[in-house]
This record gives sequence, structure tokens and C-alpha cells, in this order.
Amino acid sequence: MGSFKNSVFILVLHLLEGALSDSLIQLNNNGYEGIVIAIDPNVPEDETLIQHIKADVLVAEPNPTGNDGPYTEQMGGCGEKGDRIYLTPDFLAGNKLLQYGPQGRAFVHEWAHLRWGVFNEYNNDQKFYLSNRRKKPVTCSAGITGETVIEKCQGGSCVTQPCKHDRKTGLYEEGCEFIPHKSQTEKASIMYSQSIDTVVKFCTEKNHNKEAPNQQNTKCNRRSTWEVIQDSEDFKTTTPMTTQPPKPTFSLLQIGQRIVCLVLDKSGSMTIGNRLKRLNQAGKLFLLQTVEQGSWVGIVTFDSAAYVQSELVQINSATERETLTKTLPTTASGGTSICSGLQSAFTVIKKKYPTDGAEIVLLTDGEDNTISACFDEVKQSGAIIHTVALGPSAAQELEEMSKMTGGLQTYASDQVQNNGLMDAFAALSSGNKAVSQHSIQLESRGLTLQNSQWMNGTVTVDSTVGKDTLFLITWTTDLPQILLWDPSGNKQDGFVVDTNTKMAYLQIPDIAKIGIWKYSLQASSQTLTLTVTSRASSATLPPVTVTSKVNKDTGKFPSPMVVYVKIHQGTKPILRAKVTALIESVDGKTATLELLDNGAGADATKGDGIYSRYFTAYDTNGRYSVKVWALGGVNTASQTVSAQQNGAMYIPGWIENGEVKWNPPRPDINKDQGKQVCFSRTSSGGSFVATDVPKAPIPDLFPPCKITDLKAKIQGDELINLTWTAPGDDYDHGTADKYIIRISTNILELRDKFNESLQVNTTDLIPKEANSEEVFVFKPETITFTNGTDLFIAIQAVDKVSLKSEISNIAQVSLFIPPEIPPEKPSPSLPCPDININSTIPGIHILKIMWKWLGELQISLG
Repeated sequence: MGSFKNSVFILVLHLLEGALSDSLIQLNNNGYEGIVIAIDPNVPEDETLIQHIKADVLVAEPNPTGNDGPYTEQMGGCGEKGDRIYLTPDFLAGNKLLQYGPQGRAFVHEWAHLRWGVFNEYNNDQKFYLSNRRKKPVTCSAGITGETVIEKCQGGSCVTQPCKHDRKTGLYEEGCEFIPHKSQTEKASIMYSQSIDTVVKFCTEKNHNKEAPNQQNTKCNRRSTWEVIQDSEDFKTTTPMTTQPPKPTFSLLQIGQRIVCLVLDKSGSMTIGNRLKRLNQAGKLFLLQTVEQGSWVGIVTFDSAAYVQSELVQINSATERETLTKTLPTTASGGTSICSGLQSAFTVIKKKYPTDGAEIVLLTDGEDNTISACFDEVKQSGAIIHTVALGPSAAQELEEMSKMTGGLQTYASDQVQNNGLMDAFAALSSGNKAVSQHSIQLESRGLTLQNSQWMNGTVTVDSTVGKDTLFLITWTTDLPQILLWDPSGNKQDGFVVDTNTKMAYLQIPDIAKIGIWKYSLQASSQTLTLTVTSRASSATLPPVTVTSKVNKDTGKFPSPMVVYVKIHQGTKPILRAKVTALIESVDGKTATLELLDNGAGADATKGDGIYSRYFTAYDTNGRYSVKVWALGGVNTASQTVSAQQNGAMYIPGWIENGEVKWNPPRPDINKDQGKQVCFSRTSSGGSFVATDVPKAPIPDLFPPCKITDLKAKIQGDELINLTWTAPGDDYDHGTADKYIIRISTNILELRDKFNESLQVNTTDLIPKEANSEEVFVFKPETITFTNGTDLFIAIQAVDKVSLKSEISNIAQVSLFIPPEIPPEKPSPSLPCPDININSTIPGIHILKIMWKWLGELQISLG
């Protein structure tokens, strides 16, 4: 098992919000560098807290109060890196040692989620399962020892008892817990319970509990955590350590003012398709609205050489914003020298601040085969480079520059109606400012109108936003008719019209009215766009925020891309929103995806506020942009926390010297439903590059996606009821052609020899459209299904060209036939005195001892 060496932790006293981007963590000489640990602005500054954080990533107040469990946000599947670890101040201060164990061990548990994409080996929703008639706790490894007990309380008095059997299921009664012994000899597994003192390893192939119904088995095809970890890039590119690791080093940083320099292409190609005009429109949106108050902004333009249009100016009022807009480029000519523009930007920044941590927004539409010449200088600068590729011919190395510096990469086509350039600049809110200061995009639409047509629509201003609300309209030929009404039906006048830039905008004073704003725009033979942005209405009420990304920078056909969208209000996920992604190729063709939070297909976890979908509609090689619309309606609501968190196990109690010592009950995280939320948001999901896409007609090489939520239960005496979410013809799109269902009494044979396992007759099973609920009931006819039989079931979906999905997660059923209850025999009526359970009568002590022996016998048998 690998160790940490020369780890560099950067502590930032602000929440790193902003767009979802790849981590800058790097493996170097068997150690991890560049780990950023952030503290939410709502957490009071505390020197003690800072000292305790030195073992550990994002520190925020618990949600709900008292829920101090560390957890990791994991958007992807098995083996895919997570996004962020969440810790609370109480956990870091060592106040939750009994519940979660030492902070360092819990951090290793979370690090395995974050870095190696493994999952929990416990299950809070199902703590026991049947195997060959025996009741077993969901543990890994099976060598963890403990007792099955239940705590029953009445009238303020609690008593610990052995768990009773449930005669219907063969398992234990509801509320039964497996309490581990404080003293153990087992060394695995960290992904089961990191708080056990002897546990220092992950489960391997030899000691992994393959039967246990936990996330690791479900998502990783019954593979052990150590098998998954060994397949990671980290373990493929390093060698075992031969010396003890030194202590980690830390850099403690306080985020200061935002420093950003626009580096804008004004070469001759910027005259194509009104690109320079569109640059001015998007640049004004950034300067007038997106960039936060107090930020320092400079502007550099370049063609064959670079030109400083504005030194760094601090934005303290509308005056500085207006002044900066006047320095945007108005003419275009010459060649393209990107390195000259970057070097000039470094000079501008260095006049007031170090370049380390400063931001550069680089926009270009031209090819430049010399861009790699300044890669080393860019790396050494420490600056963050956000890239905006405009049009089909922008330098191919742009994405590499964003990736190496941790910046955003975006792409905007020449299709004006898609409003891609506006979206790219609207996405450039600070990653280090409090979320209440962020500019939030409520709407982004465009349409080409003919013959005095109208572009009509609505925008919802919810209670979490409304400050600095801006309506911005652009056109390509002539000023359109602009009509806007607030939720009370009052027509809004006062648009500022800029005929040179071909844009008009209206800043709503104070806080915009909550409700539905209506707009109508009329024009002929031209394209109009509408962009609406706002800010949080209050510094204390978190706004509903939408952040989006794709799973990788490059999609190699026929490998699908995955689009992820996270919708949340503070730390509360937003459920049941309508989320749509628009994917635009370099050729200007578009495809729409409805993203889902259903725990199937590309979506890793149901009900966590992260909406996902596969993208397979490639039409050409090159760049693709991603744009997302999210709408919250009457059925949309916030939830206190995710339905199932990927975090450290909460220990309900310990057994010490034969006595059960209970911890306080774990906070209920599933029933605290928030208020209804109605909202509208738009978000840029950045861009990716597609390669190896064949020429049309593009062949069908996409199989159905893997079924990940197969569930099975006994129906009646011998029938088995299966449920799952339907995959599609192409991953999670369309309709599969048929299903192959196979069964076995040996879980490993089913997994490793699926094609040789017994096949169920599915003649009457006709697949439904992707993401529909499937139900299938069958009777195992070729397996003797008797009392105590364990049966394992898996499915493959097949499409119309006979491409097969991966084998589904393996579901398990155990046939348990309840014993008949013998008729009660009448007993003679004898006088019986009232007995106090705490009485000192010897017979009562014998009763207690017998009860204890029966409980131990029950444990050994079950």
C-alpha cells in the first residue's frame, strides 16, 4: 500500500467555488503535491482550527447541524476520481473521535474516494444480509468481530438487548446494529471502518467480502478496493518506497484581491463573422457585470505583437467599469502571436502584484504554431490561464495551457444564436470570492428572426438572487424592438443602447422583484441574443448555483463523454430540477441532452443533486462546447444532504470489556426535506475535443450502457422480482433490442463466467425506452430453489446491431421460508407476582444470563 511523501498542502481561507475543474494534485516521488485545502467564509477564523487542519480539504459548517461526518463528492463511477472532500470544524478539532476515529485515518478513507474512485464497504440502508441461511453483517473483511444488538428506549430509560429475528425476512428486526469490538486483530478494511485501531489496510482480492451488499461491490463489479487502487494511474507510474516519508510541508495563504488580465486577439481573422464585435459584447458583459467589485483588471491586445490597452485598474464603482470597456479593441489586422500577449500580461501584472495566483483570460481565433514556446514561462508564472477558443481555427494548444494551469477551457462557434461567447465570459466568476459576490447567469438565449418575428420568453428571479440584475440584448444588424415586464406587469424602460457594439442593457436597481419576468424582442432578418445575470440577494442566504463540466478534456470515438451538472444551494443539493445540456460541435451542429439524477446510466448516485448523461452524438472531429439550462418548478426542492454520502463510517458504538458503549444517534440525513425552489439558471460546461470520429455515415459502435441499479426480491414462495432502469440502444439513449439474464448460485462464476451461467427465458421481456423502470418476474426452473438457497442474478442489454453492454451489478436473493408457528398450548393459570427486571431475586439473574447466552448463540448461528 502506498504512502504519502513530500505532500504540499495549500490552505486557502475562502471557499473554492466556481466551475468544476480538474484538480491540480500531482504525484511526485511517491508523494502528492498541490492539494488545496479551503475554509468556507462562513466558518469563523480560528488559529486552533488551522493547526488541526494540517493532516487534512474543504472545511464547511455541518449540514444539517450535528452531521460532522467527512465525505467526498463523487460524480463518476468505479476508478474515476472524485471532486472534493468535505470536512467540518468539529471533526478537525478532534471532537468526533468516538464516532469517526482519528482524523488522519478518516482522511485516508476520503482520499481513497477522491483520488482512486473506490466506494464504501458498509451500507447504512442494509446492515445485514443472508448467506446460506446465516445472517451476516455488511463488513469487509469478514474477520471484523462484534455483536448484533439493539438499544430500546422508553420513558428516558434505555436497555441494550440482543436482536430478535424477523420471521418474514430471516434477518434481524429493524434498528438492529452490528457493534464492533474495540479490540480487534483484523487489519482491513479502511473503506469499511477507518476508526478501528488495527485497521491499516484496504481489502484485497483474498479477504474482500464479495457477497456484501455495499457500494464497492455494486459499482466495482465485486472487485476489492485494493484491486481498483492498483489499477489507478498513481500505482502504474510509481515504484514502492524504500525509505520512511518525511513530514509534509505546508503553505498557508490568505486569498487577497482578484487580479485578472484580459489578453484579447485582434488579428485579421477577427473580422470574420463579426468576431471582433462579439468580443466587445462579451468583454463588456465581463467588465460591467461578471468581474467582482474590488478586483484589479488589466487589458492587453495582440496581433503579431502585443499592446497594453489598460494597466491594472481596481474596480470600485461603475466609473472604472465604463472606463475599461472603452479600451476594448475596435479594429483588427495582422498575424497572431499568443506568447507576445501572455508575456505582456505578465509584465502588466508584475507592476503591482506577483503573477502567482493571478488570472489571465486568453481569447483567440487564430492558429499559432509557436504557442508552445512559452509553456515553460507560463508554468513558472503560477498564473491561471482561462482560454476562450473562438471559431474553428483557434490554436490547438489552448486546451493544454488551461489544463497545466488549472484554468477553464471554453469554445465559442460562429453561430451567434447559440450565444457561446457570452456564456464563456459569463462563466469567469472568481473561484475565490464568496459565492454571494458571484455573477450568476439566469438566462442565455438566441434566435434568428425573419419578417418581424418575435422572440418571447420568461426569466425567473428567485428569492436567492436579484441583486445587480442585468438584462443584455445583442443584435447583428439593426436595433430590435425591446419589451420587458417585471412580475407585477410593469413595463421596464431605460435600456442603455450602444449602437457601435450593437447591444443594449438594463441594470435593475436594488433587488429585482421575485417572480417571472417576461420579455418580447422583435426583428427581421437578423440574430438576437438575450443574457440575464444577477447576484445573490443576501450575503447570508446562499443562492441556487449551477456548475457543470464534462468528464474529460478529450473524447476519443467511440468512447462517450459524460456531462455532469451540480445544482445546489450552499451545501444543499437541489432535487427534481429539469436540466438540459446543449452540445455544439465545431461545425455548428447541436445536440440536446436531458440530464438525470436517477442513479442509472451515467448518473452515479440517485438524489444527490448531480445530474448526468452520456453524450454519443459525435458528428466531426474538433472542439465541442457545452451549455446547460436548469429550471426549478413546483416539484423542485432542496434537501439537507445527499441521500447517500460517500464518506467515513459512523460507528454506532463500541464493545469494551463485554459492555456496549453507545455513541449518540447518527443525525437523520434522509428526511430533512427543504423548501420548494423555483429558479432558472444557465451555465457553461466548458469544452472538450473529439478525435478519431469517422466520416459520415458514422457507424453505430455504441453499446447499451451498463445497468447499475438491478435489484431482486422474493415474490411469493419461488418467484423472483427484478427491477432496474432501462439502458438505451446507445448507452442511455434510445431503446435496447433485448436483455440477457443469467443466474448462478456462485457469485464469482456469474461474474467471471457470465456466458456460461444459466440463462433465464426472457421471450416476453421487451425493453422499454432508456431511463424507464423495468420490472420482470420469473421462476428459476433449472436451479433447485429451496430454503436457504442464495441466488445471484445479472443482466446484459443488447442493441439492434448485437452490441452488448457490460454485465450489470449482481443482485442477490436468498430464499427464506419462515418456520411454521406451532399452536399455542393453554397453560395453567398460576398466580404471578409483579417482577422488576432490576430485581435482585436470583431467578431474575438466571433469566438475564440465559437471555445473554441465547443472544450469543443467535449471533454464532446467524
